Amino acid sequence: MTSFSELTDEQKQIQEVVRKLTREEIVPHAAEWDRKGEYPFAVQKKLWELGLLNPNIEEKYGGAGLGVLEMCLVVEQLAYGDSGLTTSMGGTGLAQYALNTSTDEELKKKYFGILTEAPSLAAYCVTEPSAGSDVAGLQLRAERKGDEYVLNGQKMWITNAGIAEWYFVLGRTSSGPKTKPSDAFTGFIIDKDTPGLIPGKKEINMGQRCSDTRGITFEDVVVPKKNVVLGEGAGFKIAMLAFDKTRPPVAAAAIGLARRALDEATKYALERKTMGKPIAQHQAVAFMLAEMAMGIEASQLLTYKSALQTDHGERNTYHASIAKALASDVANKAATDAVQIFGGCGFNTEYPVEKLMRDAKILQIYEGTSQIQRHIISGEIFRRAMTGGL
Repeated sequence: MTSFSELTDEQKQIQEVVRKLTREEIVPHAAEWDRKGEYPFAVQKKLWELGLLNPNIEEKYGGAGLGVLEMCLVVEQLAYGDSGLTTSMGGTGLAQYALNTSTDEELKKKYFGILTEAPSLAAYCVTEPSAGSDVAGLQLRAERKGDEYVLNGQKMWITNAGIAEWYFVLGRTSSGPKTKPSDAFTGFIIDKDTPGLIPGKKEINMGQRCSDTRGITFEDVVVPKKNVVLGEGAGFKIAMLAFDKTRPPVAAAAIGLARRALDEATKYALERKTMGKPIAQHQAVAFMLAEMAMGIEASQLLTYKSALQTDHGERNTYHASIAKALASDVANKAATDAVQIFGGCGFNTEYPVEKLMRDAKILQIYEGTSQIQRHIISGEIFRRAMTGGL
């Protein structure tokens, strides 16, 4: 079983480079991006110049060839400044991992090349207006006509929908009564300028407002057979495999946000005085800070463990779900407690913690809700119990 011990010098260097970028280029501007709903293209370009925008793409396709652990290190630091930026990177990561399952080298060279040759993003299009956690309920139709497929339907809550260069799209290719859900869907790679692919308006969300989130309408979108990923009917498997890779970075984003909440709350608690002393000296406040730290440290170890498991070729579904569920819960509690420590000031937009509270909520919802993670975890517990593995 893989365990986490120490970061390498290279990993520490990556961590420090991104930490510096976050403090200098993200923290000072995050509130403005939130107010205006603006995506930080300038920061995206700097990450690309550092080779850290899409760091998991293999070197043979022009990427840095880093592992999931390194991605977690990058995301954790960036989310300290603005988790909306890491959500955009996560959307690309999902699409990237889906493409990486393909055995078609030309397909991978072309679309990975788009992400490495310029500061570009991709989008992962699975969720629909009436289907999120219930992937088997997806309705977007992909009808085969000769060497092409014609797609019709809608996707919703798609990260990067308005700024992506290409899309991974999951469509239903079979609806027969005897077709298992695991065989009913197919994954496609679709260029942004494909006729009939129509992104909707940018959604104004509760938090992470710099991230570009939209619905997409597909009206007779024609996709060549060569853009099918791994073959017809393999889409469900692709989608599930991608989540095993991307849930550790989502957990890392939660850790970064929680650490920011702890830092801001600690600083304020040392400065704000009541009853003749800093509120940090009141046990009620001190214990809230201690619990934040406990949650962050535990979440970080679980997250790094799940990342190392997949980097070492081990199945990490169980620990990735634990890490994602725990870290997102910790982030929400840390942000809420930070607002409480700030008191009335925490409820005001002039202070940073109200944004953290708004940003944190989506971490319990996307890439598998906290309830879905518990469903996966409990299922694994029962599977192990029945096979003598507990």
